[in-house]
Parts: sequence; C-alpha cells; structure tokens
Amino acid sequence: MPAKPRKIPMRMCVGCREMKPKAQLLRVVKPQEGDAHIDRTGRAPGRGAYICGQLDCLRRAQKSRALERALDAKIDGAVFAQLEAQIDPGEA
Repeated sequence: MPAKPRKIPMRMCVGCREMKPKAQLLRVVKPQEGDAHIDRTGRAPGRGAYICGQLDCLRRAQKSRALERALDAKIDGAVFAQLEAQIDPGEA
C-alpha cells in the first residue's frame, strides 16, 4: 500500500492575501508580554501573522497596516527593518 501524501499547511500572506505554503512565508509573532518579532522556528507562543518573501508585499502590508491589524498591536519600525533584511533582494 503506497504511503499517503502529506498535507502541506497553507497560510495567508497579510500583504498580498494569497494562500501559500507555510514554509515559504516569514512569521511575525506578538507574545502577550513584549514586542513583535520575527519567529524563525514557527513555534513561538503568541499571536502570529505571515508575510511572503517579496519586498513589495511587505511594503503593502506596512502601508495598509495589515500586519498591525493581524497581530492586534503596534509594530515597531525595527521589526519591518528586520523583515526587509530577511527578504532576498533577488526575489523582489
């Protein structure tokens, strides 16, 4: 009997609103105590939101405050700077 194919978890990008595989997205998490930050493991506790690896998508999410609404918190400019550094310029 052949192995059953594994289900790929999908998440929605807050910038472009497209469903993409979770592994292709960057997760931003807002813990109950503390500031929002990038979650490289994908398992940090707190409210999470996903953004795809495209610079224009990140800027769209920043301009429309979509990331702030998804996390229900004010996002520091340093978090956006970290996200921009994570995005490969070749993909933008």
